[in-house]
Amino acid sequence: MAVRNAYDRLMSDEDDKPRIARRFRGFLPVVVDVETAGFDPQRHALLEVAAVTIRMDETGQLSPAATLACHVLPFLGAELDPSALAFNKIDPDHPFRDAISERDALNRVLVPIRRAVKQSGCNRAILVGHNAAFDLSFIKAAVERTGFKRSPFHAFSVFDTVSLAGLVFGQTVLAKAVQAAGLDWEEAQAHGAVYDAQQTARLFCAIVNRWQALDPHPRWEKGVDAGS
Repeated sequence: MAVRNAYDRLMSDEDDKPRIARRFRGFLPVVVDVETAGFDPQRHALLEVAAVTIRMDETGQLSPAATLACHVLPFLGAELDPSALAFNKIDPDHPFRDAISERDALNRVLVPIRRAVKQSGCNRAILVGHNAAFDLSFIKAAVERTGFKRSPFHAFSVFDTVSLAGLVFGQTVLAKAVQAAGLDWEEAQAHGAVYDAQQTARLFCAIVNRWQALDPHPRWEKGVDAGS
């Protein structure tokens, strides 16, 4: 009886959590895109970072919420690969970039994400990205370089829209996946952190919402662990 009562209390606690906290086992999805001066997070500069938090309405539908973004100054000793700069068309020395240090950039982006995690009733943020391991590696490298405390992101788990879009739409390129989802795409705006993060957020929400339509009464709604 005591075990049964403890289980009932646990299920009651689960039911009291915001729906988004129940949907992803206590993780709040946050879409991140970074623009960089190369592929090595230890050597190459982080130049732009954008993050889009995700919200859930009363019907369980996801949609993009706030966008957080900034331009970032290359860290001391950072390498700048000319081919990477030609691809993303970023001039690190442009006078109107209004770039800030890595430490200030993390404060501007990660601190509000920590607040969003708390407000959503979640335990941690989980990074969502298109080739998400790449974005997470640059965030983690900046956190380590600056000594930033309490990153909100899970240390290694991610939701990768490359895999999700490949499964659902048969497309792995972001532009093609977004279009396959029936969303607009402006090529002229691509390869900027804000635009790519916002489009990736729309894609992620479209995929999850499509699944929700296929399974309108999922086990997570009842506070039941899928492993039970």
